[in-house]
Amino acid sequence: MSNPEVQYRLKLAQGFLEEARHDLQLGRWRSCADNSQLAAENAAKALLALIGPVGRTHNPGEMLLKALEEGCFPWTTGDRVRQVAECAERLGPDVHFESDYGDEARWRTPWELFDQAKASTLLELAEKAVNLTQEIIAREGKQ
Repeated sequence: MSNPEVQYRLKLAQGFLEEARHDLQLGRWRSCADNSQLAAENAAKALLALIGPVGRTHNPGEMLLKALEEGCFPWTTGDRVRQVAECAERLGPDVHFESDYGDEARWRTPWELFDQAKASTLLELAEKAVNLTQEIIAREGKQ
C-alpha cells in the first residue's frame, strides 16, 4: 500500500496500541483507556484514508459506517470494516473526553473513572480494531 496517509494512520494506531498494552501492564488504567481510544480512532481513520482524505474527528466510526453504506468498500471487506467502525464508536468521543477531562458534572477525575476491568475491555476493542485494519490494508495492498 503506497498511500502515505493510510500508512501514517496505521503507524499511529499501532503505536497507541503498544502504549495501551504497556499502560495496562503498569496499572495505568486512565492512560490505557486514552491510548486504546486513540488506537481505535486511528485504525478507523486508516480505513477512511483508503477512500479519500480524512478530516479531523474523534468519531471516525460514524464516518466509516456511512462510507460502508454508500458502497465505498468492497463487499469482501464490508463485515470487517463494520467491526472496526463499531470498535471505534465504542471507543469514541465519550472515552476520549472521559480519559482526558473526567466527569466534570460529578467532579470525578479521569483516574477515578477507569479501573483494570474497564481498561482491559477498552484495550481488547482497540486490539480488534487495529488487527482488523491491518488485515484489510494488507488485502487492499495485494489488489
